[in-house]
Amino acid sequence: MTEQEHSPKQLVVLGAGIIGLSVAYLATTRLDAAFKVTIVARDMPEDMDSQAWASPFAGANWSPMPMGGIDPRVRKWEQTTFDKFWDMIPTGLVKKLPSKIYSKTKGHISELWWTDLVREVSVFRVLRPEEIPESYDAGVAFYTISVNPQEYIPWLQSQLIDHGVQFIRKQVRTVEELKSLVGNDGILVNASALGSKSIFGIEDPKLFPICGQTIIVQSSDLQEFLASTGDTPKGQEEATYIIPRPGTSPPDTAILGGTFEQGKWDTSLDMNAARGIFERCAKLAPSLNDRDRTKILCHNAALRPAREGGPRLEAEVIQFPLRGGNHDLAPHDASSSEGGTMQVVHAYGFGASGYQSSWGVAEDVIALIKDVL
Repeated sequence: MTEQEHSPKQLVVLGAGIIGLSVAYLATTRLDAAFKVTIVARDMPEDMDSQAWASPFAGANWSPMPMGGIDPRVRKWEQTTFDKFWDMIPTGLVKKLPSKIYSKTKGHISELWWTDLVREVSVFRVLRPEEIPESYDAGVAFYTISVNPQEYIPWLQSQLIDHGVQFIRKQVRTVEELKSLVGNDGILVNASALGSKSIFGIEDPKLFPICGQTIIVQSSDLQEFLASTGDTPKGQEEATYIIPRPGTSPPDTAILGGTFEQGKWDTSLDMNAARGIFERCAKLAPSLNDRDRTKILCHNAALRPAREGGPRLEAEVIQFPLRGGNHDLAPHDASSSEGGTMQVVHAYGFGASGYQSSWGVAEDVIALIKDVL
């Protein structure tokens, strides 16, 4: 065989968020003999204060969401991810959390799709009336997990660098710009989240933002994941949750949430919304009102990358030169006259469940890559 036949193919991951980094991690540990992995992104793990991407600001825990009970794919992703994070608890990167979810309406345990997903099922129980805050009618207790994006994302990056992964900062406007990097027999993993709405050659009209505002606090009194459902007149636009986090810089932090505004692109802080978040959370954890024991560290607002009909995870062959679906306005690229194709695996549109689906999604992406091979 020639030296070229022995050399690994290129695996280019577009996007350095939680999905892209998780895919790259599995690729370096499972496909390292077949691929040289490169991550291309506008926003990098060193940009943890940038509102231009969602991963630094996520709740980053596992909590039940409706899609997991509807879509078998999502259920599988979440089970895989929960199990992976649970096994990582001894590393200190993942926090084991006693949890309570309160509800305005009573229901039956059999109606909850996720009771066999969480670990230590024997701990799962219906709350007694005296354990339920005033104005709520029911609740359940269980164990879940959380990670701290401010430490977890940089850790993933450090692991990838140790495995020889190259990071290239680039604003990608068309997939054709990546043609020379991917090469004739390489693969592009498109984990560009909301970027897939405007990158030429993808242009997914089903993508939309869900703006979320949160508060980060420091308090040693917050040691449980607490959340409620159906407690606001705005319905889907608001959510109430307290998620304690692992980490040491600083320790004893928690994220208070939140808002859930579909279609809103504006990430300006709304202090009236912040007041509502704090007051709702304080009803679940009254210790928040003790300002000697609770420090407000910052307010955040960012865009969750959601998609009509659910996430997109599939393989596609893109033909060059690019042609617009309903126009002839493709940006010029010096290599466009060469023609050819590019094998792409898409993985985007996970909305508010990026972290809690991340390892399961990465597993399926690796399976698709193996199918392509």
